[in-house]
Amino acid sequence: MDEILKELRLLNKTLKLFADAMLPSQDTDVFDAFRAFQTYSRQDVLLLKGIKDPDPVRFRELKGIDAVVAGLRANTEQFLEGLPCNNVLLYGPRGTGKSSAVKAVFNAYAAKGLRMIEMQRDTLVHTLEVAELIAKRREKFIIYCDDLSFEEDEKSYRQIKTVLEGGLETRPSNMLIYATSNRRHLMPEKTSDNLPVLTDGELHPADTLEEKLSLSDRFGLRFGFPHFDMETYLSIIDNYARLKKIALPQQQLKEAAMQWSMAHGSFSGRTARQFVDDLEGETGSKRQSGSRKPK
Repeated sequence: MDEILKELRLLNKTLKLFADAMLPSQDTDVFDAFRAFQTYSRQDVLLLKGIKDPDPVRFRELKGIDAVVAGLRANTEQFLEGLPCNNVLLYGPRGTGKSSAVKAVFNAYAAKGLRMIEMQRDTLVHTLEVAELIAKRREKFIIYCDDLSFEEDEKSYRQIKTVLEGGLETRPSNMLIYATSNRRHLMPEKTSDNLPVLTDGELHPADTLEEKLSLSDRFGLRFGFPHFDMETYLSIIDNYARLKKIALPQQQLKEAAMQWSMAHGSFSGRTARQFVDDLEGETGSKRQSGSRKPK
């Protein structure tokens, strides 16, 4: 019997070693090879991959959000200089430049030691692990959470809430969180959240509402993005056309831009960018067709 138990223990140890060897592991050399990163999870193990070609958007491409850009730049520069700074929440309608603004921050300051790690919602449970990986690095890291929101029955929001503020383990000084969301409060609110709750004869306010509001309140800086009007939309079009050197009469450009916005039902910056991309492609195609000599 003792011999059998001994064999079973040996077998169990061998299987554990084999299982550990099969699990993925994080190569921290990735931090030396890249400036931008993305997290993913495999078998509940955190992994990071480098992003070879990050979106090259620049501040000069952004119009209609000058105050937001100024606030982001000031906060990021304080971060890089080791001065007090805040986690940031950018919220507002889709297509108004929230994600582009964060990417422009990275592109503007990457040469000064800024790094960016994009974390999808399903990997936020690993936020503290990311913090441990970067805590002793000399670079400054922004954790970028795009389109951040949580459904009613989700509990993972408590992970990021703890990292923002409230946990016993403090966030490392070389780490900030920049998040974008279409929701001001990141979680859905219902009419029932505002109704009083009677428990054991005692009247309580809706604790659920307080829980939901407390998450967004933990971002020290919160920038709201407005809906763009026609004037702002056209100014974005003009700016993109100038940057891309599209030579088109002003009135013709305006008429085409308005037709595009009506077809897409939006005056957003995303709609403007899509229009100019389409126009640039069409213009380039015509140039190539005109330069071809008939056989």
